[in-house]
Amino acid sequence: MLDFSLLYTDLRNNGLGEWADQLPSQIARVLDQRAHGKREEWLSLLDKLPDIKASRINLDTGRLQIGAADDCDSSMRRHLIALLKQLMPWRKGPYELFGVQIDTEWRSDWKWERIQPHISRLNKRRVLDVGCGNGYHMWRMFAENARLVIGADPSQFFLSQFSVFKRYIGDAPVHLLPFKSEELPAFNQAFQGNGFDTVFSMGVLYHRPSPIHHLQELKSFLRPGGELILETLILKGDEDCADRVLIPENRYAKMRNVWFIPTTGVLERMLQRVGFNKIRVVDINQTSLEEQRVTDWMSFESLADFLDPDDRNKTIEGYQAPVRAVLVCEVD
Repeated sequence: MLDFSLLYTDLRNNGLGEWADQLPSQIARVLDQRAHGKREEWLSLLDKLPDIKASRINLDTGRLQIGAADDCDSSMRRHLIALLKQLMPWRKGPYELFGVQIDTEWRSDWKWERIQPHISRLNKRRVLDVGCGNGYHMWRMFAENARLVIGADPSQFFLSQFSVFKRYIGDAPVHLLPFKSEELPAFNQAFQGNGFDTVFSMGVLYHRPSPIHHLQELKSFLRPGGELILETLILKGDEDCADRVLIPENRYAKMRNVWFIPTTGVLERMLQRVGFNKIRVVDINQTSLEEQRVTDWMSFESLADFLDPDDRNKTIEGYQAPVRAVLVCEVD
């Protein structure tokens, strides 16, 4: 059984007690309505995790380090590896858990290195990570001295992966809710403007059929003066053009749920219309075969399978290969 009691305590300690009062029934309802067929299997795996005390925790490094190899014996480590393998595929990371190196599909540390220099310091800030996956970036945010980090992702599988590290890291104010972004409240309306200081939305916008609606949601999560970090697929080339958008005919890089790939000029116009200011593009990067790839911990198809084998600058469908931009802006 997943225990969210520390989440409620941390919310109350951070001025969000009213939300803490509402959450238990909402979490129970969401888990019941979207009960995954493997949920009991995943919970059983979490219960079987060996009882090991981490002698060190280093979250301020590319490969998150929890514990050391000599914190447990070889038999216990083999047991741990067997359990972790049952939670494959591991997509976001990398991690090192008691000497076990989990080489994930994505080098998520590379994205963080591109983003971190351009954002406001997270020291003492309340942070929301929308579409957080298994929570890799949440731990990096916490390592920047954020006082509270909340992630939202509807995947109960990712919640299970996150729970492995939560178990060994301990009582850090870092929590993952199995919610879609539209299931989060409009904080600046529901709680007297008591929203988050920083909101991240990374790799979400292009999955939303209504991108303007998602930007409005993100704005509603922020306190006045709060900062949004938006990372999404873009059309490269005419970046300043404010009227070019790709809407894939069917699939994009084999994904069915890609709806909307704009230029950065379109993104800036949309953010401005929604009510953001001080908008700036801080990074543009074409995803490389070194950043997203098949590993022993993610053995399914990856980026190399999604691109044209004769032209790596195109997807298998003939569209521009994935290029991602990071925009940083504020709300009045």
